[in-house]
Amino acid sequence: MRTQSSTELEVLQQKLNKATAMNRELDAIIESSYDVIYITDVNGVTLKTNSAIERITGIPKEYYIGKNVDALMKRGILKDSITQKVLEKKRAVSTIQYNYSGKETLITGNPVFNDHGEVEKVVTNIRDLSELNELQAALRKANELNKSYKMEIERLKSRSVNESDIILRSPQMKRIYEMARRIADVDATVLILGETGVGKDVLAKYVHSKSVRSKEGKFIKINCGAIPPDLLESELFGYERGAFTGANSKGKPGIFEMADNGILFLDEIGELPLALQVKLLRTLQEREIRRIGGTHSKKINVRIIAATNRNLKEMVTKGDFREDLYYRLNVVPIVIPSLKERKEDISPLLYLFLEMVNEKYSLKKAIDSSLHDFFYSYHWPGNVRELANMVERLTLMSQSDCLTIRDLPAEYAEYTPKEENSDEMTLKEVVERAEKRALSQAVKTYNTTYEIAQALDTSQPTIVRKLQKYQIKIGENA
Repeated sequence: MRTQSSTELEVLQQKLNKATAMNRELDAIIESSYDVIYITDVNGVTLKTNSAIERITGIPKEYYIGKNVDALMKRGILKDSITQKVLEKKRAVSTIQYNYSGKETLITGNPVFNDHGEVEKVVTNIRDLSELNELQAALRKANELNKSYKMEIERLKSRSVNESDIILRSPQMKRIYEMARRIADVDATVLILGETGVGKDVLAKYVHSKSVRSKEGKFIKINCGAIPPDLLESELFGYERGAFTGANSKGKPGIFEMADNGILFLDEIGELPLALQVKLLRTLQEREIRRIGGTHSKKINVRIIAATNRNLKEMVTKGDFREDLYYRLNVVPIVIPSLKERKEDISPLLYLFLEMVNEKYSLKKAIDSSLHDFFYSYHWPGNVRELANMVERLTLMSQSDCLTIRDLPAEYAEYTPKEENSDEMTLKEVVERAEKRALSQAVKTYNTTYEIAQALDTSQPTIVRKLQKYQIKIGENA
């Protein structure tokens, strides 16, 4: 029979084998970690670490075993002891340090308690942030490059549907130009309304280009607000010889005669003096003009397109504009929205103007994403004209081949995004701010959470959750 001592010995052997196997398994787990795992006792003596420490410090793991963290600090291998902080606070402690080789590391120490609630060991995890930072920088660069490619594709796509460099991206402008095409060969008077610089004259020229009148007559434009009132009548209707002192001895035809069989574009019609409003009304009704100093009338075949940035109905109420002339002009009213109401047009217009300026001055300027974002978010009180002028101004004034937000004139500074001090923000706050900014931009471009998820390379439920978190609605910033 087996003795009791031999049975106990076998049990102990089994326990030893089991403990050895568990130790081997634990060593394998620790060794397989990409991050450094560093275990010390309550006195700061190193008990165990893995090979990852050699990748970060350049020193083999065997060197550390049995070494006290204080000794490692004296040698300059460690700058600060996380072990001591864990022992003092008896809780997990995290810090970011640069080691002696200059690598940025995230160090997190966790206490291991015994049965009496006392700290007996400290397990420290060391993560190399340098590689992570390099990956993030590479990702940012890739995203910037991807964004520039997308903007270039959008520019090329917008150019493919243009006619005579007319941007037709926004639904409003597509509807307006479709209407203009339909009424091109109808002789009804058109009244174009809109703020200064929205492109009223471009639309008028488009109507002319699509009409049969473009083959028979000219497109003549006159700005009713740019010519002194005492000269405007002679410009419109012409004069006979000797009509007034200084008149041409042969007389002079007015623009109505010059536009015969074509289109006359009366820009800033709201600036037309009341006395001339009467004469213009008679001309429109009778389709004939009489030169200043003349004794007979002449039949004309002119289509009128008028435009103004003023509220003609309000002017009629105040008595500054004739009601009968207003209704004679307002046969086909077309309202062109401001640029801030059709932001889809900003990006293609921006690159169209940049291309035109580069070609005009033999340059090769480019625009970075920060400036592009500013152009997209700015309210453009001067509309398309202000945008075109700004592109030309920046292109000529900047010494760099790549235009950035720093090249903007001082008067635009209050509309540029302010720098944020990320040093005073937690990592969570930085991430949330970046997420919110990315989502705010995405809802301006895409119409569904599915499209946003595809663009941002994440899942649709994640997008739905994040939009709810930041209280962002699709379409509210469009």
